[in-house]
Amino acid sequence: MGENTAVTLDEFMGGLIKRNPGETEFHQAVKEVAASIFDFIADKPKYHKHQILRRIAEPDRVVSFRVCWEDDSGNIRVNRGWRVQCNNSIGPYKGGIRFHPSVTESILKFLAFEQTFKNSLTGLPMGGGKGGANFNPKGKTDNEVMRFCQSFMTELYRHVGEDTDVPAGDIGVGGREIGYMFGMYKRITNKFVGVLTGKGREYGGSPIRTEATGYGCVYFLEEMLKARNNSVAGKTALVSGSGNVAQYAVEKLLQLGAKPVTMSDSDGFIYDPEGITAEKLAWIQELKEKRRGRIEEYAAHFKGAQYHAGKRPWAVPAQVACPCATQNELQVADAHEMVKNGVIGVAEGANMPTTLDGVHVFQEARICYAPGKASNAGGVSVSGLEMSQNSARITWKEEELQRLLKDIMVGIHESCVQYGGEKGYVDYVKGANIAGFVKVADAMIAYGVT
Repeated sequence: MGENTAVTLDEFMGGLIKRNPGETEFHQAVKEVAASIFDFIADKPKYHKHQILRRIAEPDRVVSFRVCWEDDSGNIRVNRGWRVQCNNSIGPYKGGIRFHPSVTESILKFLAFEQTFKNSLTGLPMGGGKGGANFNPKGKTDNEVMRFCQSFMTELYRHVGEDTDVPAGDIGVGGREIGYMFGMYKRITNKFVGVLTGKGREYGGSPIRTEATGYGCVYFLEEMLKARNNSVAGKTALVSGSGNVAQYAVEKLLQLGAKPVTMSDSDGFIYDPEGITAEKLAWIQELKEKRRGRIEEYAAHFKGAQYHAGKRPWAVPAQVACPCATQNELQVADAHEMVKNGVIGVAEGANMPTTLDGVHVFQEARICYAPGKASNAGGVSVSGLEMSQNSARITWKEEELQRLLKDIMVGIHESCVQYGGEKGYVDYVKGANIAGFVKVADAMIAYGVT
């Protein structure tokens, strides 16, 4: 179906769904962006002539491969791996690798599509990509994880490189996994280059990379509230998740004077009416990183804390929220409950954690709502800075990186306001989508038909 002024959003989505059957997460991500872009490009013939939206919604390539490995009992195990290279118009493909049993091609296509706009917003020269495998690292020994990572990289190395595609970590892929994969890449290629980010400090990693997504999320939340003559200080905060993003969102909330009261994992959430202090957060970090325990242990350890099995934290009264766990964890009923409870600001630390209906609830209530492509861009921003450091064979000081991270998040906020401001309200979804789109689209046009 041709892309022209006569094509409606529903017709565009109908064509995309027909070409990508059953990929519901990908459909959701594209529709959320396209809904903003359609009005913006309505009077701009160049984007129609060059079929830009249709081209951006078609990944450059999707690589799928078998990953065979041997567990500690000598059994041969088989998983599937992917790398989705969505768009490299403004720089090498850049995006994480996710190891989780829920990983599918649809999820990785949605993430790569989102990553394209997120990376554009940072102002750094990075395209969009994503990868992963339906491998579950939970319950596996270090040796089993190592053998899987080495097998995964034995195929992936053909498709990545410091000037081609630079993966990072994501859910299920932390410093341990990055180390195993980088070691295998170095062994196969005999090259020591910045092909992965999120590396250990001793072999080319950047200061504050671990903290960057959580810190950036809260920086963005603070900028939104500041634009309304408000601040994070003194606010009760809901945080979901308990991995790196959630941990450092809590840390930055504490530093800015907020009181975070919840964290979660896939089994349930904890609520601490007294607040999760720096000392309690350090205990959680020990729990997760050293013992790989579950968040319910917090309630048994700290008096007054509650554990709610099988639930998410959105019904707890608060003023601000940072969903930092996974996609579609915040449903429309949750959004209604949060608005009723007085939430005034939501900044996403995860990728697409709020359903489309939930987003509409926040927008109709005119609260400050930041989509993940804007508010969780801190992680990939510092990844981009790590790429620069690797290329120059240097490491910048933490203070400089903290300053650059905050500057990037402030710059993203300004771009969102530029394109999303309307009658006393900033539609951050619209602002982020259009600001990210323009840079990529104009680069694509400059290349001709490619």
